[in-house]
This record gives sequence, structure tokens and C-alpha cells, in this order.
Amino acid sequence: MNLVFAGTPAFAVPALKALVAGGHRVLAVYTQPDRPAGRGRQLAESAVKQAARELDIDVRQPARLDDAVAAELRAAAPDTLIVIAYGQILSKQILSIPRFGCLNVHASLLPRWRGAAPIARALEAGDSITGVSIMQMDEGLDTGPVFATAETPITDTDTAQTLHDRLAVLGARALSDTLAKLAHDGIRARPQDDAHTCYAKKLRKDEARIDWSQPAALLHRRIRAFLPKPVAFTVFRGKLLRLWGVGPLEPMATTSAPGTIIAVADDGLRVATGDGALTLTQVQLEGGKPLTAQAFTNGQRLAVGERLGSDTH
Repeated sequence: MNLVFAGTPAFAVPALKALVAGGHRVLAVYTQPDRPAGRGRQLAESAVKQAARELDIDVRQPARLDDAVAAELRAAAPDTLIVIAYGQILSKQILSIPRFGCLNVHASLLPRWRGAAPIARALEAGDSITGVSIMQMDEGLDTGPVFATAETPITDTDTAQTLHDRLAVLGARALSDTLAKLAHDGIRARPQDDAHTCYAKKLRKDEARIDWSQPAALLHRRIRAFLPKPVAFTVFRGKLLRLWGVGPLEPMATTSAPGTIIAVADDGLRVATGDGALTLTQVQLEGGKPLTAQAFTNGQRLAVGERLGSDTH
């Protein structure tokens, strides 16, 4: 097939590479303009732009998809436009240009978790299974009919990053299979069942602050769901403490107040919650670097009975 690809972050890269490896002709890649990034605020290329240059594909970075872009797409006459985490809304005009319309790889089992943060929200909610959906795009928010889905279990050790990486590969495979069937007219998209819809709102930084009065199981999921960003945090001796790792969730009865450090062990810090306790394995104190909990304990001369989440100790 002759394709145009629109994507920006690392999640889209495996699919782009799979399309090229599968013999599809990628006419052009659209990605977001270079943005300032890092402490130096230097302009940085998107992951998709870097991959496209390595694959020697024409890269285009319009600030918006206007009439000029629509004219470019009409001239290219692609069989389909593949859209994966591109970062801009496609107008009805652009959606109608490709022969087979526009296909999207969405990181959830639609209609569950439509929206901006499906990976993190599935993990935070305690879903046991997630996956990817290959969707025919329409003008709604992830509302188009679905060609195919592929599933993967969510484990107790998964973070948003590990799920992201797994789903990116899964999505690339599902997309390749869908295109092969589409080319031979062997697949039809099915409408989504709106009765089972739920939305994955964008993660807010204020959500990342841990409320130790909540149950250990919920906090365990939230810490993992917020990795690698925005990273869950608490307060320790008046400073922000980011939580980069959490140990296996085990039954631990405690009568200590939520946020109290109830044990300092080789495998981490045991912290009381509203129901049970958590083991923190890697933390980062404001102004410092991530450390194992053991190294942090030694450096701070931590004592059992200190409280997290409070400006006092």
C-alpha cells in the first residue's frame, strides 16, 4: 500500500518501522514541530522524526493541518493515512482524503479508555487486561469503528512504561495484520458499543501526590501508573520525595497512622497506608538523584516512626 504516516512519540515508532519492513511505501511522515526540551531547553526532534530520517522518509512538520496540508495529501493520493499519537485533530476534510480513510492505533480495548491516557488509567483502575485497537477514524474522540484488537495482561509489576513498550509492539503487529486484510478486502470494521465507554483523562500533576490514607492496593497501582511521568510523590522532612519504585504488594497489617515509616528493610521502606502498607524500593529527594531505598535510608539516617506526606517529622 501507499501510506502516509502521522505520529510523534516513541509509541508510534515500532509501527512505522513495521510498515516499512512489511513492504509498504510510506510517502511521507507528518510529526509535531521540534520543541524545546530538557534543562537547556534546546529544540528536540520527535522520536518519529528521528526514525523517519533513519528510514530516509520525507518528514513534514506543519504547525497545523490546514488547507495546504490537505492539498499535499490529495496530491499524494495515499491508500490510507496511519495516525498514532500524532498530537493534532484531523478535520473531516483530511479524514476523507485517503482511499481507505484514516486508521488509528489506540492503546486500549475500545470503547474502554477512550482519550489521552489509556495506558496509565487502565493500570490505575486495576484492569487485568488491556490491549490495542485498530480503529477507522471519524470526527469523534476515539469513537470510530474498530477493525481489530489485540490483548495483553497487566501484571502486578507493570508500570505505564513497560505497558507502553509492550503495547507499541503489539499495535505494530495488529496494524500490519489489519492492512494486509484491508488490501484484500477481507476485513470490516465493527461499531463500538457506546454503553461500555469510559474515558482516560490526561494525567494531572496534582494527582501524583500520594494520599497515604488511601488503601495500599490503590496506591501501589497509582505509583506504577505514574511512571515514568508525572511520577508519584510525597513529602519528606519538608521536601518533595518522588517515588520511582514499589515492591510487591503483600498483606501487611499495621495500626500506625497513614504515611508512617513502620520498617526499614533491605528491600525497601515499609510505609503505612489507610489499609495495609507499601514497600518503597526507589526514591528521589528534591534536588537529588534516584536512589535505592536502602541508599536513601543510609544517607538520611531514617528512623522508624517518621511520617511521609507531612511537612513535620
